[in-house]
Amino acid sequence: MARKIKRRIFLILEAKEHKQTLSRACEYFLIFLIISNTLAVCIESIEEIFKAYEFYFIAFNRFSVGVFTLEYLLRVWSCTTLDRYRHPIWGRLRYMVTPLAIIDLIAFLPFYLPFTNADLRSIKLFGLTRFLQLLKLGRYSRGIKILGEVIHLRQEELILTLNIVCFLLISSATLIYFVEHEAQPDKFPNIPAAMWWGIITLTTVGYGDIYPITPLGKILGGILALLGIGLFALPAGLIASGFTEVITANKKLAQTPPPRICPHCGKPLDETLNNPTHLRD
Repeated sequence: MARKIKRRIFLILEAKEHKQTLSRACEYFLIFLIISNTLAVCIESIEEIFKAYEFYFIAFNRFSVGVFTLEYLLRVWSCTTLDRYRHPIWGRLRYMVTPLAIIDLIAFLPFYLPFTNADLRSIKLFGLTRFLQLLKLGRYSRGIKILGEVIHLRQEELILTLNIVCFLLISSATLIYFVEHEAQPDKFPNIPAAMWWGIITLTTVGYGDIYPITPLGKILGGILALLGIGLFALPAGLIASGFTEVITANKKLAQTPPPRICPHCGKPLDETLNNPTHLRD
């Protein structure tokens, strides 16, 4: 009986594998709660509204933390339903270190820390962690999942582009430091400080708070800005092509009929027919 209940809870929480009414309702409720918490954090920043409805904001926050805590505990308890987490101890530990499980833990764990002897000055920063609950949408959002697949597909090219960006950033910051330091010692006091100018120039944002005034510095800034235009267009093209490949592959997969499952052994029917011993078992 306990095993059936565990399996049922797992299927309800894992809506992607169990698209029944209760599973969908659980999924939509959690999505609503995550979005509502994010909106609540934004509204709480308006001091007049927060003071007027402080009790309701705190109550809703505690209710949300309670729901997320219960969800996490149920996921850890029922994860042994899967073969790869079958062991009651090591299987659960393996599940707890998966990325999604870590995100689920971060979504509520900081709110229990104020009840310890932690520094009260640092506890105020825990309010910012409520935005981390937005990461839980990655479990339910198809768009975020596709983005993850695209990044995984193009990870080598993106890493190569990142290496080029880092090389240009360090090189430009070093050059502009030696060129502009004597003319503007307060603006370019050292190479790490000059990296801020390099980032703003490479991205062609141009805040205008720091800029070269020497002729050589202006030439260097212009060259770097031109390189930045083409450099940041490169990862955009890689991600766009990756999206096309992933979406096309998903459409082909959706058009493929699902495999027929044998009611006796739970394996694909083609495999069962090729190996009739499953039927005798």
